[in-house]
Parts: sequence; structure tokens; C-alpha cells
Amino acid sequence: MSDTTKEQHPFQAEIRQLLDLVVHSLYTDKEIFLRELISNASDAMERLRHIEATEKQVHEPGLPMEIHLTTDETARTLTIADHGIGMTREELVKNLGTIAHSGTKAFLEAIKTGGGTPGKLIGQFGVGFYSAFMVADEVRVYTRSWRADGEELVWTSDGASGYQLEELPGQARGVKVVLHLKEEQAEYAGEARVKGLIETYSNFVGFPIFLNGKRINEVEALWLKSKADISEEQYKAFYQFAGKAFDEPAYRLHFSADAPLAIHALMFAPSENPERMGFGKVDGGVALYCRKVLIDEDPKGLLPEWLRFMKGVVDSADLPLNISRETMQDSALVRKLNSVLSKRVIRMFEKAAEAEPEKYRAFYRKFDRFFKEGIATDYANRAALAKLLRFESSLTEPGALCGFADYVSRAKDGQQEIYYLAGPGRDSLESSPYVEAFKARGIEVIFFTEVVDEYVVDSLGEFEGKKLVSIRHAGLQMDDYAAAAGDSLDAAQTAALCAFLKEELGGRVAAVASGKRLVDSPVIALVPADGLSPQMRQMMRAMDENYKDELTVELEINPRHPLLRKLASAKDNNPELAKLVARQLFDNALIAAGLLDDARETVSRMNTLMEKALG
Repeated sequence: MSDTTKEQHPFQAEIRQLLDLVVHSLYTDKEIFLRELISNASDAMERLRHIEATEKQVHEPGLPMEIHLTTDETARTLTIADHGIGMTREELVKNLGTIAHSGTKAFLEAIKTGGGTPGKLIGQFGVGFYSAFMVADEVRVYTRSWRADGEELVWTSDGASGYQLEELPGQARGVKVVLHLKEEQAEYAGEARVKGLIETYSNFVGFPIFLNGKRINEVEALWLKSKADISEEQYKAFYQFAGKAFDEPAYRLHFSADAPLAIHALMFAPSENPERMGFGKVDGGVALYCRKVLIDEDPKGLLPEWLRFMKGVVDSADLPLNISRETMQDSALVRKLNSVLSKRVIRMFEKAAEAEPEKYRAFYRKFDRFFKEGIATDYANRAALAKLLRFESSLTEPGALCGFADYVSRAKDGQQEIYYLAGPGRDSLESSPYVEAFKARGIEVIFFTEVVDEYVVDSLGEFEGKKLVSIRHAGLQMDDYAAAAGDSLDAAQTAALCAFLKEELGGRVAAVASGKRLVDSPVIALVPADGLSPQMRQMMRAMDENYKDELTVELEINPRHPLLRKLASAKDNNPELAKLVARQLFDNALIAAGLLDDARETVSRMNTLMEKALG
């Protein structure tokens, strides 16, 4: 074709500004260009579908609705072609050479004034198209409009001062974009590189995408389909593709909502927890899409951090995005989306726990740390999350788990507290002197056996109005226990023994008193209400190896216990032996409470006591 048929057009000044902005600073990732061009092709075919439904005359109506990409490493080119609506001469000039139609003038004005960026420019020929110049030193756009009188044209530009427009007969309806890649961007002419980008960003575009003749996007956007039209095998395949997983999903949440945002979501809970298996902290697995185009693989704030184990897709056409689709603009909307999604997921687990308790308990054993993290960090959902916690108790069989609702249903009439004890394991907790009074009275005690549990319970504070109370703490009021009758020190003897113990133990105890907790044990060490439990002290040491605290406990005695009745006599008849026994009793109480840090003196004293016992 002769040069006389070519039209030379300069870019408007604003377009030159826009090109400079796009190429040098707007997009943080150059690879985004392919997502933009594929999205443009998809939008062009969606618009053709609409036109075919409303217009009688469409040029070449039988062309396949497909997107074709071709790579050529030798020529250093990448081609993206579609059979969408195409463009007329006027539309080419408006969309690619000026800013009047593309809506980018407002964007540039906002940039100049510092007013931010307008949203909802996804899929418009204009800004997204210009991202091609990040990787190409020349772009050719071949096009033929859907209109019967449409011309066959080619638009050419180096992205600098302007563009050429000329007629080129023999073209089919649609658009074909040919990028001649910059030398340093030659990787985008490689088939493997382009295939990876399609699978990452555009896999769920609603039209078949072919690369060098082979279809790439064979997994459907199931989140937009009706549940009735999806098989279990399809769900499983989607989970494994979207979540890059090899296991089967344990639970599934598939829903759509119109308010407060238009949302389509398909999320899965895996059956295996990689963090539990030692793989370290996992990244978020729920990706954000807008109209089937990936916006962010791991969007911060989309879900609370404790739900990072979830896999799947959330798609919303209502999200205002910045011009490059890389950042969500309205954090209030993100928080609203976060709230909707997290509540839906929690409700999913709640229903699952009710419908299949055993399956949920097995799942919980693997994922309990996430739920506990949620209690500690997600205040908005704390009360709902409390219903999902599971634990053993003094009324459950070893290994069996129950929840707070189960505990409340078994509570004594008028019982306003939920009692718990934290420690290293069920066996030690069950035989602990702290539990004696509760067993005797038939009151259930929850057993928390992980280091983080007490911090979680402190964060929770209560469940449905019932306060969570540690039976390790001092100040706990108990009803009289009828079975406690029998030989006992009288009030005067008890007071004298308490005074003796307080004098002998000195500053190691805050107080010594008789109480109603003990049945079979002689003494018990109680942590003050504001004191740290053994588990909390262990956690503090794990965080700070130099951590030290002054341990002061309250000692409660059992005036019915034979050892204390004998000690009451020995303090007058054999004071030296009584002092040794007093100290040993106190250390025994600390051992039972998990509060004795250094047992060397205890062992030495025990040897002395055994020597005296043997005469």
C-alpha cells in the first residue's frame, strides 16, 4: 500500500501525558498489560452478544466467539485477536487517539489536582490498552467493525508522538492487536510465559482463550453458575485449581448477594492444614476478581487474617478500582466486603458443626489455631467464633470434644459462671487439686491444654452472658459441701495453723486461709485474680527469654486432711520438723499448680524429711 493512503495523526497532549504515566509509573507490574488486552477482547465480544440480540444486521455473524493469542519469538511479537464488535474509523480515533471518549480526561485532571483516580474504567479501550506500550515499541491494531458499512483499518503507533491510520482490506470482524516487543521485554513472546499469565489473570474469562492454537482456560468460572448445575467433581477440580491444592475440600461456601455489594463467592475450607504440618504461615488463598478478571491473588483486608486457610474466589463488579486495577480505592467498601464474607464463613462452620458434629470436630482438631487466633484478633466476630471452639471437659470422655453451648446446656440451675482450668494435658488437669471441689459438687470444668488457650479465654471473657472463670484463681466462692463433714481442726486450731504457715512461708504467700475447694488434697496454691497462670508465664518466657516475675500465691488449706491435723500438733511439739513439712507442703502445691521453677531446694528438703521419717 502506498504512503499516500496513510493518515498521520498526532496524539493530544493529554494522551502523551497518559502514555508517559502508564509506561513509567501507573502499573507496578508490567505483566498486567496482557490481562488488560484480554479483558478488552472479552468485553468487545460481550458487547457483540448484546448487539446481536438487538440488531438485525451484524457483519459476519457466524465467526467464533474466541480469543486467540499467537507468540513469535523470532519476530519478537505477541498477537491478541478477537471477533468482537471491532471499531470504525471514528471509534479508532476516539478510543485510541483522543481522550474525549475513553473517560481518561477526568483521570488526568484528578492526577493534576491530587484528587485521586476515578473508578469503573475496567474494560474500556483507552487506559488499559495503553499498558501495551510498557512492553512494546510498536503496536498495530487491525480492526473491522460489526457494522455493514465498516472499513477495514490498521492503527499503528510507537507510543510516542502520534499514530498512523490506513485502510487494509481482507480483515474479519473484530480486533487484532500485534505487539512488537521491546528487546528487554522479549520474554512476552515466549509461549510458556504467556500461558502462565493467562492462567494467572484471565483463566476465567467467559470466552475460550487459545494460545498458538491450544485452548488454555478450560476451568469454568463456577462461582457465577447455579449450584444445581455443578457436580461435586467440578467443585473438587475447581478447588484444586484455584487453591493449588492436592487434597479434597472439607467444606464449601457458594453464594451470591446483591447488598451491600454485588458479590459472587465460591470458597473452600481445605481438609489439611499446612501450618500444622510445619510449612510455616500460609498466604491468603481467596483471590479477588472483577467480572471474572483477576484483580489480586492475595488481597489484603478481603478476609480477616485468621481465615487465611480458606481457598477460592470472590468476584464483585461493584468494587471501585484504580486505573490499573491493582488497588482497591474505597477501604470502607473493603471492610464491608470483609464483614459480609467473614460472617458467611462463620455461619457455614456453625451449620456444619450442627449437621455433622463428628466431622466438624475432626476438622477443628486440625484448624483450631485459626479459630483461636480469630477470638484473639477479630473483635467483630468474637462472639460468633466462640460457638465454634471445641475442648475437653471433666464431663467428657478422654479425646471427646464439646463446645460452650454444650457446657451451658449441662450447667447447674442458677450457675452464672463457666469454669475452666488451663494446663499441659488432660491427665494432669483431671488429677489436679483445683478440680476436687467441682467434681464433688458435679460441676463441669473445661480443660484447656494449649499454651495459647488462656490468652484466648481472657480475650473472650464470657459466653452468652456467662463469665469465664479460671478455677486456679483465688477469690472463688463455693457452696458448702455436705460430704466435707468429719474430723477437722476447729476454727481456733485452723486460724493458728494458718498463722504458722504464713509466718514460715513469709513473702512467698500473699495469704493463707481455710477454704471449701479441697476434698482429698491438703493444700492448694491459688493465683491472684490479676496474676499470671503457668501457661501465661510460659508464653511470656517464650516471647522474652529475660522475662522474670515475682511469684506470689495464696495458699488454701484443707483442715480436714490428716496431714494438716498432724501438722497443727507438730508446730508446737516438734517445730523444726513442722517447718520442714510446711515448706514441703507449699512446694508440693506449687508443683501441682505448675508454678515451681526451681526444684533443687525441694529435693534436698525431701531427702531430709525421708531421713527423719526413717529415724
